[in-house]
Amino acid sequence: MQAFPNAPLLRLLHLEDSELDHELMRAHLHRGGMNAEVQRIDSEADFLAALKQDWDAVVSDYNLPGFSGLVALDLLKSSGRDIPFVLVSGEIGEDTAVEAMRNGASDYLLKNNLTRLVPALMHAIEATETRRARLQADRELDESKQRLRELAQHLQTSIELERASIAREIHDDVGGSLTALKFDLAWIARHATSDPVLQRVQSALETVTLAIESSQRIMHNLRPAILEQGLVAALQWIASRFERRTGVACELRLPSRAPELPAGVPLVAYRTAQEALTNVTKHAQATRVQIDLSLAGGVLSLEISDNGRGLSQDDLAKARSFGIRGLHERAGTVGGWVDLSSGGGGTTLILSVPLTGSRVPSFAISKHHDAADPSEWGDL
Repeated sequence: MQAFPNAPLLRLLHLEDSELDHELMRAHLHRGGMNAEVQRIDSEADFLAALKQDWDAVVSDYNLPGFSGLVALDLLKSSGRDIPFVLVSGEIGEDTAVEAMRNGASDYLLKNNLTRLVPALMHAIEATETRRARLQADRELDESKQRLRELAQHLQTSIELERASIAREIHDDVGGSLTALKFDLAWIARHATSDPVLQRVQSALETVTLAIESSQRIMHNLRPAILEQGLVAALQWIASRFERRTGVACELRLPSRAPELPAGVPLVAYRTAQEALTNVTKHAQATRVQIDLSLAGGVLSLEISDNGRGLSQDDLAKARSFGIRGLHERAGTVGGWVDLSSGGGGTTLILSVPLTGSRVPSFAISKHHDAADPSEWGDL
């Protein structure tokens, strides 16, 4: 059979010490219609030098002077080159052939039966191209996932910056204006002599007070100023607020001394606790919540567990469970991760963040106290 005129030119490396066997292989390639450029070598040094070039496949004799096909296969694997390797021998046994295949050989042939040479080479080359394409697709997918993670991290950072900006505006503009209005109303109340006017002023004062409280609540949700006192104080405050609002007992296990944390970690931990407590309020039907903050082996762990009804697999697999997804993405911004387990005995969420240079604090079991809130505007 003549070589196909439009067939691509393939570069083959042939490890063979017999020129006659080399020509025999070339004849089989020609009869099989393969358009190939074949280079023969017969030593380990030449093989190592040849591996620096590009080859579509390697065809190797099993026995070479001071060299062998299995050694050549090991050298090929050590080089990191993904090149099909076909082993050919006149005396190869079944055990040796199986060993070669396990070590990464694409196929093996007997010299007295080279009719399968072309099909074996074509199959090996196509399989290698498919594997390369799959690896390339996997790399591109990993790169795409990395870009998505970076985008999610950027969005999380942008959201927090915007939250902080809005919180400052509420504190400075809205809070200042409401406080000034409350002063004016208080002055009017002190100087008014008419009962109807006093009633209207008192009503207005109550409205302004409610507006101030609402502004403070919104500001805290946007950017908790309590974080300026540290993560421990922030967890004490959010637990106290959660217990007052829901009536669910909330127990804390916190360090007796607050650890020094890298920038960004306290906010991520606070948001994780906030999201977990929000989920407890909405879904858990729990009567008890426990929050544990610990530092061991250079890893900060924040665990929030409840004794509620737990989450089913369907709940966890919901397409719109963006709260849980957001926790994973937020943890990734500081190099951490989130583990979530749930069953009939409740739900446990653990945030883990590796730290460097942190001191391991001593711990004490304590019931939380109502932490002061540094962002309040003060009582008037």
